[in-house]
Order: sequence, then C-alpha cells, then structure tokens
Amino acid sequence: MKTYEFAYGRSSKKFKIDEELVIKEVRTKPFPVMEDIKSGVIEAIYNPIGSEPIDKIIRPGDTVAFICNDPTRVANSFDFMPILVNEMNRLGVKDEDMRIVFSLGTHRDMPHEEMVESVGEEVASRIKMYNSTATKTEDFQYFGTTSRGTPVWINKLLCDVDHIIMTGTIVHHYFSGYGGGRKAILPGCAAMETVRVNHSFMLDENAGLGRTTGNPVYEDQMEGVALFAKDRSLFLFNAILNAQHQFLRMFAGDYIAAHKEACKFVDEVYGCVIPEEADLVIASCGGYPKDINVYQMQKTMDNAACAVKKGGVVILLADCEEGSGSKLLEESFKRLKTPEAIKAELEKNFQIGANKAFAVSRPISRARFILVTSLDREMARTMLFTGAVDTVEEALEVAKPYLPEKPTIILMPEGSLTVPRVEN
Repeated sequence: MKTYEFAYGRSSKKFKIDEELVIKEVRTKPFPVMEDIKSGVIEAIYNPIGSEPIDKIIRPGDTVAFICNDPTRVANSFDFMPILVNEMNRLGVKDEDMRIVFSLGTHRDMPHEEMVESVGEEVASRIKMYNSTATKTEDFQYFGTTSRGTPVWINKLLCDVDHIIMTGTIVHHYFSGYGGGRKAILPGCAAMETVRVNHSFMLDENAGLGRTTGNPVYEDQMEGVALFAKDRSLFLFNAILNAQHQFLRMFAGDYIAAHKEACKFVDEVYGCVIPEEADLVIASCGGYPKDINVYQMQKTMDNAACAVKKGGVVILLADCEEGSGSKLLEESFKRLKTPEAIKAELEKNFQIGANKAFAVSRPISRARFILVTSLDREMARTMLFTGAVDTVEEALEVAKPYLPEKPTIILMPEGSLTVPRVEN
C-alpha cells in the first residue's frame, strides 16, 4: 500500500491504495519554472505575437483598461499587474488614466478586499477597480448580433479607453475549448443575455475540451469580440501556470494570434496520454479555488470522465466551501431530477446556472461520482452523486459494489488542469 496526498480545499487529504493497481498517475508535463517574472513580462510585451511591441502601441496621455480574472481562476495577477502598471507609467500613462475591470462573467461580485488580494496592495492603492456585473444591464453597450443570434453587450468601462489589455491564464475549457484570449471580454465582461445565448451552444456535440474549429461556443465568442474590437486597441497578456501555480511561459500580443500559440503550449503542458480507461479514477480539483463550489468543481468532472470506463467510478476530492455556487443549479436538480429532463428543458429555455446542472449531469451519465467533500449531503444526493463522504477511505467503501475485485486505477492529483486521452 502506498500513501498519496491530494489537495483538498485549503489543505489536503491523505489516503492509501495498492499502487500495483495504479496504471497511470496523470500529471502536468514538467517544464522549467520562470525564475524572473519581471523579465518574463517585459520580454512578452516587447516581443509580442502578431502585433507591434507595447511601446509602439501606448502613447503618453493614453487611457488603459486592464481586464483581470476573478478569484475562481488562478491567475497570479498580483505578480504581473505591478509590472504592467509600472510599465504603463514609464510609457507616459498616469495612474488616474488606468482602471481594472474584473471579468466576472456571471459569477458573484468581488468585495474590495478580494480585489486587493487579486492584484496586490500596491496596484489596488493606485488604480481604480470595478466589477463587471452581468446583471446590471445599464452598465453595458450594444455592438450588434452574431450570425448565431447572440446580442453583443459589453461593459461600458471598456468602451471609453484608448487601449484594453486582456490579462489572465489559459487552461482547457470543457465546452469553449480553451480559457483565456477572447474570454476576458466574452463572457468575462459581457451582459447576462450575451452570456446566456452564447453558452446555450454548449448543448452542441461539437462544443468540447480543446476544440476550437467547429466549436459553436468558441466561434460565437470570437465573432462577438470581433464586433466589439472593430477600430479598438486590444492587447493580450496570457500566462500558463503549472499545478503549483508557478509561471511557465507568458504570451502577449494580438488577442487571436497570441492565444493560438499559447493554446499549443497548453496542450503540451496539460494533455496526458493514458494506456487505457480505468475502472476507478481518484481525482482532486487541485484545491482552492478550483473546488470552491460545485460550479467550479464540475470542470474537473469532465477531465476525470476522459479517464474512466463507461460505468466506472470517479472519486472526486472537492471541498466546495461555498456550496453549489448557484441557486439555479440547485433548483434545476430538485425540480427536474434526471439528466434527460435537464437537457430537454435547456433546449427549450437555456438559463445560466441551469446549464451547470447539465454540465454536472453529463459526466454522471457516463460514470458514478463519489465526492469527498463538505458539501451538504442532501444537496449531493439531489445532484445525483452516488455518495458524499468525508474521507477517501469512506469513498472507496462506497465504490466497492460497483468495481471488480482488483480495479484498474488512474490517479489525477491535478484534475482541474490535466486532460487525459487514450494512447491511440
């Protein structure tokens, strides 16, 4: 028996299993860590992909809006934002002519303390900071409608500046292909109706992990951002982190070209070949904030589903300190009860929050999911999880009736990041 320790919430959980049953431990591919973050930032913005260097774009007296991630996505903005802001000063942009807009999408507002924690005290004390709250319709400006029918409403805080610098990190995304890039604006700084219509395309079978070509969600986002970006200055700064939240590489420049190059690297870092699908997968979201709630945990469910046999079992370590993350998600399960009913209703009337019920139920349709979690037990049952327990040992007992005597096992300690695929 071997002891393993997986991240769980703000701490970790230890457990023992027979290591001879483990056919693969899925981890991010090791790459050298960026030792000098400031040099990495400067190198990226002065040698960008698909655009002129930053000093050829920014002029003294210009106004700049930074888009930064909310707490549900690890970005380490506090590391690079002071460097970017100071570089703007050096190029002639005053503190009072800069602002930070947090790309919440449809997530909750960030209190001031969270904003400070996100970008660091120095930047927070100098630059005005704002939430992009999707439900405040008066905060958004209309830019037309995409060919798929998505009305493009973008936060006005991005509309009256000379330049927009889109920051963040990139990982695979379970229905829009990849994070980062255009997502800082749509859905990040878009109105609720814009996000609702765009996300309705997740029901399409071509909407999936690591897919851009033919993915209706991705293509609609790109078209929507293009409507907004016409005659505007957009500059991308995206980083790739390892599972320990350390910087590996930084990509900057044109928001399309730089993002495409970054996604190739994402595939290298986070993609992982497995010999076969396993009877049992034991996965961790990677701890806080990846398992802050069911809404965020779901992304790890999709990754783990790539590694488990149909009808197999996934044990998922996810604290969920903030519960479900969506009242509509909870209500959808209580009222509709089955994956088929959830999908049928969404096809008739797509709603944000309810879409996560579909996203949670989809991998559950493939395998049994047993949670190691602090989530309310009744809520877990309502959401169709096979079990919700306190320890991995308890989860293994719950799993026994559904597994062969000696199950093949795949371990995913970095489950929110890694995307397994069978070798052939």
